[in-house]
Amino acid sequence: MENLGLNDDARTFWRDRSVLVTGCTGLLGSWLTSKLVEHEALVVGLIRDWVPESELFRSGVSSEIRVVRGDVQDQATLERLLGEYEVDTVFHLAAQTIVGIANRNPVSTFDSNIRGTWCLLEACRRSPGVRQIVVASSDKAYGTHERLPYSESAPLQGRHPYDVSKSCADLLAQSYAETYGLPVCITRCGNLYGGGDLNWNRLVPGTIRSALRGQRPIIRSDGSYVRDYFYVEDAALAYMALAERLASAPELSGEAFNFSNEIQATVLELSREILKVAGREDLEPVVLSETRNEIVHQYLSASKARRYLGWRPRFNLEQGLARTMEWYKDFLPQIDSANAGLKVS
Repeated sequence: MENLGLNDDARTFWRDRSVLVTGCTGLLGSWLTSKLVEHEALVVGLIRDWVPESELFRSGVSSEIRVVRGDVQDQATLERLLGEYEVDTVFHLAAQTIVGIANRNPVSTFDSNIRGTWCLLEACRRSPGVRQIVVASSDKAYGTHERLPYSESAPLQGRHPYDVSKSCADLLAQSYAETYGLPVCITRCGNLYGGGDLNWNRLVPGTIRSALRGQRPIIRSDGSYVRDYFYVEDAALAYMALAERLASAPELSGEAFNFSNEIQATVLELSREILKVAGREDLEPVVLSETRNEIVHQYLSASKARRYLGWRPRFNLEQGLARTMEWYKDFLPQIDSANAGLKVS
């Protein structure tokens, strides 16, 4: 893996630091764990479901961390691992992240995203060794606003199940910072994409898979929804930069930060950009217009992150998509070959 690490001071900060990552088999969790291992952190990964196709396992990083099997809603397990592994820094990423699943199964989403967050925060409150906590919220926590881009001062007013779950988790983190002095910051990112996303109903991996297989990609909305797309390696480094800054500036506790490329792209525009990167502009997307209960137009301002953290993304959309495409070009033939072997046997 190409070294896209932080500077020498950052490497010194992370070396031998005990770090908990919840949701470490997910898209962002896999890449963040990999970056932390590169920087010689001692990573503890909380894993509920075993996902062998995850980038965490595919890259071999899973063998370089300490794995704890458990659910983020199990507060006793969280308290045990925070204490026994003497965790210093916590990245809370575990969540149900698919909007469609949240619409169909709101209770399981609320359990994972809301209850899971308060269990994690309460376990941290009862574990005095924890010094920095970064909680993953989302741009969806803002809900629908007429004034764009979203700034961190915009009210959190999610209305649909996924959006509400993120608004609640975000407010819980702010509450624990304000009431108990918990050293926690919140991230609100645009739509994450990158190699390792195995949710094929999402636009980027679904379109890439279709393009590489010579099939017309499926767009479930009418194609006009506007989103802010953010490359996963940039996100991983942003999380680390925020935790570092929180360590030296504890007055940032309770603050939220947007991370974004600050671009606007419709679903149809991004689909066609992916087809262009794949060299398959001959494949016209199939537009189903089936999506319901989603925010129509959203994108973020990252000016606060630039001002307080000196942060900027390293990849533009074209570069991020190119790196993502290369990941799937390597991954999909392996999966297809494995599936073919299963059918033969």
